[in-house]
Amino acid sequence: MGTDRGSLIVRPIVKWAGGKSQLLGELSSRLPDDFLRYFEPFGGSAALLFHLQPRAATLADANLELINCYRVVRDDVENLISSLSMHENNAHYYYAMRAVDPEGLGDTERASRFIYLNRTCFNGLYRVNRHGRFNTPFGAYKNPRICDAENLRAATLPLKNVDLLDCDYRDALALAEAGDLVYLDPPYIPVSQYSDFKRYTKEQFREQDHVALAGVFRDLDARGCKVMLSNSSAQLVHGLYEGFNVEIVHARRLINSNVDGRGCINEVIIRNYG
Repeated sequence: MGTDRGSLIVRPIVKWAGGKSQLLGELSSRLPDDFLRYFEPFGGSAALLFHLQPRAATLADANLELINCYRVVRDDVENLISSLSMHENNAHYYYAMRAVDPEGLGDTERASRFIYLNRTCFNGLYRVNRHGRFNTPFGAYKNPRICDAENLRAATLPLKNVDLLDCDYRDALALAEAGDLVYLDPPYIPVSQYSDFKRYTKEQFREQDHVALAGVFRDLDARGCKVMLSNSSAQLVHGLYEGFNVEIVHARRLINSNVDGRGCINEVIIRNYG
């Protein structure tokens, strides 16, 4: 297998709607026995990448703030840690920091702002308006872990082997070839009012985008790639991937404004291999 994973444990750097920490056991048990390079074009929390720690990988996302964060963790972690240690956990400071235009910041300060907002906003939910401005309210947590220095330093090691791209998922997959492993984790097709997590960029991932993604899945299959995809267990998903290995698994929903709604839901893991 194309992985260097040993005793090093790396947790996701950010909270992310639809993050796969709760599903790692199910995903790990369905990985192929061997592969060449690893591609994850819907980066998100990168939970599977940090768990797998591949020797050669491409991690991409349409969210520039997220990819910049990973680049800074990889390339400038000590200055990032110093910056994170200066933030304050109060509403006045939070809204002042939220109002800052990230394009006016250097890469490290931009990543620091991003992690700070992620760790202190309501439910860790990264959400933007139609203009691309982050708009999640303050979370009012008593003692959020804004700077997890130990985990940030640990994350630099697997990220050293990763090409980090802020781009459309199709561009990120252009170089995927036979023998490569591709994990697709798109914004899920909503099955309830609490499962619509597509607003992490100003562009939204809609039904027609899922249809297009299914076409990309089939193209990757034709190229000889090993492809695994996760999504909600919606009727549309089952129809789009008919003929492939579709398995229903149970996942725990953690991001929900209604505490009673944070329970187990059905998701699917789809593969083009056994």
